[in-house]
Amino acid sequence: MTDSATQHSRNFSLPSLALSSGSVEALKWIALMLMTGDHLNRFLFDGTVPFLFELGRLALPIFVFVLACNLARPGQLERGSYPRTMQRLALFGALASVPFIALGDLQHAGWWPLNILFSLLVLTTILYLLERNDRLAAAVLFMVGGSLIEYSWLGLSLGVAVWIYCKRPSVPAAAVTLLACAGLWLSNGNFWALAAVPLILGATRLNLQLPRLRWFFYAYYPLHLGLIWLVRDLVGGMG
Repeated sequence: MTDSATQHSRNFSLPSLALSSGSVEALKWIALMLMTGDHLNRFLFDGTVPFLFELGRLALPIFVFVLACNLARPGQLERGSYPRTMQRLALFGALASVPFIALGDLQHAGWWPLNILFSLLVLTTILYLLERNDRLAAAVLFMVGGSLIEYSWLGLSLGVAVWIYCKRPSVPAAAVTLLACAGLWLSNGNFWALAAVPLILGATRLNLQLPRLRWFFYAYYPLHLGLIWLVRDLVGGMG
């Protein structure tokens, strides 16, 4: 390759999505607050605060990005990060199922679809199988698991594409990431999920210093749903 061709290749190289530990924590806090506002709007305010619903569409892409980016880091398979993450997601997803099903609404009646922690669990398991080069099992789980969880196959596609891009930036991975994010319109009814993209890209430029809370974000999900359930029952009982 000539010097000019080499320089041309460098000019068009895609950016990596490296994040400092503090920036990852900041993104998780942002997603947590947006998710909480969305759930308060849905379950307590009967969806009467549109901006909370719209901002809440950013939560899923952020959580998926953080999970996929963390698992794409070198050595995660050897350190046993995948099984540990799957165990935590399964535990707290099961705990969250009680208030999640009890709260319910027209779009989330009964046990189906499984809550977002199970969405992240299925995604983590697929990435684990891909890391172990078991593509057939990953494909089967993608098809079956996607039919059981919130955000279904679009959420899983987003996570797999982000994971692939974080490992080796490429145009196809970037394109699938954006298409899957835009495709969440099918679940959301709007394109607000795409607003997570500049937020995430901006976080890669920062080196924030925030402490890591290892178990907090797992435990928060069932706890906040339980509290919302309690408040709604108290308000309904007084009404």
